[in-house]
Amino acid sequence: MNNSITILIDDKHVPLYRIMWVADTPHFCGEEDCTREGQYEVRLELDESVWASRAERDSVLESINGSRDGVDPGEEDSPW
Repeated sequence: MNNSITILIDDKHVPLYRIMWVADTPHFCGEEDCTREGQYEVRLELDESVWASRAERDSVLESINGSRDGVDPGEEDSPW
C-alpha cells in the first residue's frame, strides 16, 4: 500500500484529496478520432479529469480505500 498523499496518474502526481470519483468502466464514445477509448476517467475537483489505464485506476482505488484502513463507515467519530 502507498502511504503517500499523491498518486501517479498519466505522468501526473495527483493529490488523493482532489479525486472526486473514479470511473468503473472504460471510456467509449464511438468517435473515430477519440484518443481516450479504453481508459478510465478520474474526475478531480473543479471539473478537471485525468485519464488512467486499468492498472493506474486500480492503484487509485487501492490508495483511496487504503487511506480509510481501520475506519468503519458506521463507526466514524462524528459529533452528529
